[in-house]
Parts: sequence; C-alpha cells; structure tokens
Amino acid sequence: MEKETTAYSSFAEVYDLFMSEIPYEAWHARVTEILREAGICDGLVLELGCGTGTFTGLLAADGYDMIGVDNSIEMLEIAAQKKESSGADILYLCQDMRAFELYGTVRAVVSVCDSMNYITEEEELKTVFSLVNNYLDPGGILLFDLKTAYYFREVMGDCVLADNREEASYIWENYYYEDEQFNEYDLTLFLREENGLYRKQEESHLQRAYGVDTIRRLLKEAGLEFVRAIDADTGDAVRADSERIYIVARECTK
Repeated sequence: MEKETTAYSSFAEVYDLFMSEIPYEAWHARVTEILREAGICDGLVLELGCGTGTFTGLLAADGYDMIGVDNSIEMLEIAAQKKESSGADILYLCQDMRAFELYGTVRAVVSVCDSMNYITEEEELKTVFSLVNNYLDPGGILLFDLKTAYYFREVMGDCVLADNREEASYIWENYYYEDEQFNEYDLTLFLREENGLYRKQEESHLQRAYGVDTIRRLLKEAGLEFVRAIDADTGDAVRADSERIYIVARECTK
C-alpha cells in the first residue's frame, strides 16, 4: 500500500482545540518517572515529533533543557508562540526525524503521541533509532510511545468520526488494513474565517502498528539496548489489549 501523506498542515491550526482531551499530564508523570529512574533529572533532552510543543513545555518546566524536532512548520509556529508566552528556553528545529541533526549529544530522547507510528517502513524506523543512538550520551535513554495493533483494529477500525465546534469542524474517516497493519485516516476540515465563512481543507494521515518483537529487533540492529516495554496506562507489563505502550531503550556502545 502506497499513499503520500500530508499531515498536520491545516490541522495544525485547530490541533490543540480538537485534542484538548489528550492526557498530557498523565504522560508527563509517566515519562518523567522513567527518566528519573534512569538518573536523568536535568540536562539536554530531545523530543521527536514535538508538534505544538505542549509536552515539550511540560518537560522544560521540570528543568530539562529542551530541543523539539518536528517536520510540520505549521505545528512549530504554534509551539513557538507557546514558548514566547511562557518564556521557556526551548530550541525548536523543523526537521524530519528520519534525518534530524543536532549540534551535540543529549541525555535522553523522548517521543509521545504516537509519532513513531508515522514511520511506516521498518528500515526508516531503524534509521530513526540509529540517529538517536548517534546523538545520545553514553548510557542515554530513548523513550517513546506507540499505539498498538489492538488499538487500531478494535478501538478505531473502520469508522467515521466528526466534531463540530464554532471555530472549526472535522470529519475523520478511519480505515485499518490488517495485513499491512496500516491505519489511515482522512481528515476533512472546515476552518472558520474572519468573515464567518468556512474554509475546507483535506489531509491524510498514515500510521503503522509495530509489535514489541519487531521494535526489539530494530533497536538491536540500530545499536541500542532494549530495556523494557510497558502498558502506557498502567505502567505494568504489555497486555494483549494494551492500546498504547511505552518502549524504553538505552545507548550501550559508547
């Protein structure tokens, strides 16, 4: 299955509006707990797929020196506005995570909100892991989440969702392809203009589900040590019905 995906361009304008129920605080608590268990309480931390910078800002408020990378300039423009309002010292870079470049190493790399699911080819995901390995301090940590095949198949599946607000509305058409483990959703957005009329925009998103065994293999091939996988909601072992999981890996070759 091949489809060009244009994601988070027009949707960036209303992302925070429609994603207001994302449990950033709960994710923040879990991520910082894992980082601190690894002895990472400060220093440089990179967030891949930082989007509009909400999670980046939470980590910056904890005292981490944050770098945010995203390939959507529209999302980063909103992140920059939040940074200016909060006074946080965050460096944002518009880069594809499959080819990102830093000026030096970092203590940890984090990625939340299923950004890694957007890397739909195994070789490209291994490239991301290899780059992470290159830019991690000795013993540094990679921590990221993934939506699972269970979530895409049983929770989303083939469905149509819609939300109507005064500022904007959307229609979300979701399709899950079991054989490829690809989840596609097509968004039709209606964005209110200053004159009261609505501008129609369309964009497509494509994600892939990865099993823990596949992730473990790709991490090893990239030179990283797999540490553990946990259920994102409970912090316990991954279950057959886990909807989102965290993967923890460590730099081990420097």
